Amino acid sequence: MENENRSIFSLHGITGMLIAVVLLLSIVGVLTYFSVITQAANASNFYKIDNEKEIKMFSTENSKHLVDVK
Repeated sequence: MENENRSIFSLHGITGMLIAVVLLLSIVGVLTYFSVITQAANASNFYKIDNEKEIKMFSTENSKHLVDVK
């Protein structure tokens, strides 16, 4: 490639790198925001266990013993 045709401010240079960094940081920011909102919503969500003696170690029906208090 000839030196006259190269540009550091094209999409393959600094501008492209800055667009990629801003895009990735915005994605991380949005995912962090949603994770904080989800954690705050579920921090006060309590469960009660019914019939503790009937829970088996390996059973698909163990989820029936959890009752959402809210």
